[in-house]
Amino acid sequence: MASMREIKSRITATKKTSQITKAMHMVSASKLKKAERAIKGFRPLMAQLRTMIDNILETDDLSHPMLEAREIRQTVFILVSSDRGLAGPYNSSVFRAFNAYIQEHHPEGDFVVAAIGYKAFSFCRRNKFETLNEEPIHVRDDVLFIDFKSVTESFISDYLKDRIDKIIVFYNHFVNTMIQQVEHLQLLPIEEVVQEEIKKEEADGVKLIYNYEPNPQAIIDHLLPMYIENTLYGIILDAKASEHAARMTAMKSATDNAEDIIKALQLHYNRARQAAITIELTDIIGGANAVS
Repeated sequence: MASMREIKSRITATKKTSQITKAMHMVSASKLKKAERAIKGFRPLMAQLRTMIDNILETDDLSHPMLEAREIRQTVFILVSSDRGLAGPYNSSVFRAFNAYIQEHHPEGDFVVAAIGYKAFSFCRRNKFETLNEEPIHVRDDVLFIDFKSVTESFISDYLKDRIDKIIVFYNHFVNTMIQQVEHLQLLPIEEVVQEEIKKEEADGVKLIYNYEPNPQAIIDHLLPMYIENTLYGIILDAKASEHAARMTAMKSATDNAEDIIKALQLHYNRARQAAITIELTDIIGGANAVS
């Protein structure tokens, strides 16, 4: 059995760790509320933008390079991760899903990775994946649209110049505080999705007619880059909310585990203290008996 001094030292160290994890849990809970408001406020905008694009494409025979599938020579995977750890399986789950996908679809390694977040950048360097960025793209807590506008514009430019043929994003989708799901989304070329509003119009037998100025092609040329920029920004907002939720859950579990350890150590300490008192009493009684 360890000495009382060693047990006391472990109790003190565990209490300090518990205080740190509890503080991190409270900080993550506060940041999560802000991130959750941001992503929930952004989703209706994205849905409306997609509905507008689908309405234009449904009513007019339009073409755009971002809509047309082509021969895949170069695929880019965007991995969205965090800059810091202590977030449970938040980063590792994305990396596992990515590894499983490339082993199934790209076993020859014919792809390039764009790493968003320091953890994704380190993962690519460890596994010797070819990366588009030489330095990690950091993701701060208060994510702003301007932070990733230039990055998204570079993706769009490379795609339009035929340097990239397909872009797929891996990220954590925020469901609720306890659940974050790893998803992958094809960013380019844009896949056809029929929105619920269009389905409802068809079910009701009512079809709205829109007039577009100056013309539908000019509008779609302007909307599609905007859609890609906002989609990637929405994914990063979603991932940031997932990160805070995962870290909050991880720190709550760490705090609970620390409290359980403290209780167990306190029990060992009390037993060791009782044993020491018993030994002292035995020595005193034995000495008294020897004198008498």
